[in-house]
Amino acid sequence: MSRTTTPAPRRPRLLQALFNLRREEVAPVLISALFFFFVLTALMLLRPARDALGMERGIESIRWLFIGTAVVTLAVNPLFGWLVSRLRRLQFIGATYGFFVLSLVGFWALLMFAPDAVGQRSGQVFFVWFSVFNLFVTMVFWALLADRFTSDQGKRFFALISVGGTLGAIFGPWLTSQLAQPLGTPSLLLVAGGFLLLALAMAWLLVHVAPDRTGAGAPAATTATAAFASEAERIGGSAWSGLRAVFRSRYLTGIAGYILLMTVVATLVYFTRLQMVAAVADDTDARAALFGNIDMWTQVAVLVLQLTLTGKIIKRFGLGVALAILPVATALGFIGLAVYGSFVVLILLEAINRAVQRGITRPAREALFTVVSREEKYKAKAFVDTFMYRTGDVIGAQTEGALGRLGLAMGGLVSVVVPLALVWAALGIWLGRAQARRVVLPPAPTIATPEISDGAHDRPGPSAASVAAFPARPTRPGPPELQK
Repeated sequence: MSRTTTPAPRRPRLLQALFNLRREEVAPVLISALFFFFVLTALMLLRPARDALGMERGIESIRWLFIGTAVVTLAVNPLFGWLVSRLRRLQFIGATYGFFVLSLVGFWALLMFAPDAVGQRSGQVFFVWFSVFNLFVTMVFWALLADRFTSDQGKRFFALISVGGTLGAIFGPWLTSQLAQPLGTPSLLLVAGGFLLLALAMAWLLVHVAPDRTGAGAPAATTATAAFASEAERIGGSAWSGLRAVFRSRYLTGIAGYILLMTVVATLVYFTRLQMVAAVADDTDARAALFGNIDMWTQVAVLVLQLTLTGKIIKRFGLGVALAILPVATALGFIGLAVYGSFVVLILLEAINRAVQRGITRPAREALFTVVSREEKYKAKAFVDTFMYRTGDVIGAQTEGALGRLGLAMGGLVSVVVPLALVWAALGIWLGRAQARRVVLPPAPTIATPEISDGAHDRPGPSAASVAAFPARPTRPGPPELQK
């Protein structure tokens, strides 16, 4: 007599237990983390030069450089939108990264063969160029990730991918300290360009390895075909589609508002730090060492958050709570700074702000873009992540300057920051709920429906990958609030 045995339940694999990561997702996640590592290494190699050149004419000059950066960023957006409309995905990503590599070669040639031409004006040009470069290379990275992974995947491992960027942010300054003397400062520009080329190679690899937003259970052949077919498609639309999409969609307008408030408050923190450092005239070396230690421990805190808490916070409480943590922490920090007014409290405020922003808020914010159309992922995201970001810089810098001229100092800053933080936190909670509604009701696939190219709709049109992932079903309109 034979006995029927019930198979024992399979234990979750180590990667799934630790990082909520499935075996087939390991390669795309590692490639994405390497991609971000190369991008942040390149940025951090150049950042010390940017900051030094920006401070040559004092704090007031930085306020005006912020305005120049915002204007240049707005001017570049339609050009990037035109590239997205006319070229395939890897082509416009390659064009963007290639332009910045050629720019680095041009700056290197200027420093090597015409050093007498390098002065304050060219330093300001480099400051503005780097500030635009910084935002565009990271925006393209996150846009590609939002295009390649689903909303569920973004919530599960965008924080894990961010670890690669954090390691790059640590490795870049270390590499600068090792190479500055033997190679010379100009050669660091070429080194940064080399890391950008490595990042571009990772983008190519990610496109050809990671399946294109396919659902579980899709046949392998269908998945591969859908991925390569989508790569051959051009996004289309006009150069200004991204800007129009932001102002026609409540969801995208909400993301733009969140980023605007975040950068306004972050800039207030930044200028408060500059003012307090400038007021302390003694022991510059000790201050520099203190800031170096704070930067190091901030990166350690970011790593801990990315590896342990971020994914659990998003999974347990949702994107809304993850997005609301930063404004609440910032408001409490400014209140503490107003009460105690010490340099140590300022350092703690800045360290906590940066750690939460990079470790929790950034992965959660990028997951918001996994539920919009492909055109909006690149065009609207470019406008939001670059121009709106720099507009927040300008507003924050001018607000801090105006409060200082009025003699309101810290009390005035708190009266501005706390109400902004409350609105900022409420907006984060609303965005988390809006993103969840979009995931619950995916777009119903239809046959031969042309993609909307003017960015006027919140929902993406069907793609080959979505048709493969979701079985056909009758269409039904969603609730009125989801049609906005």
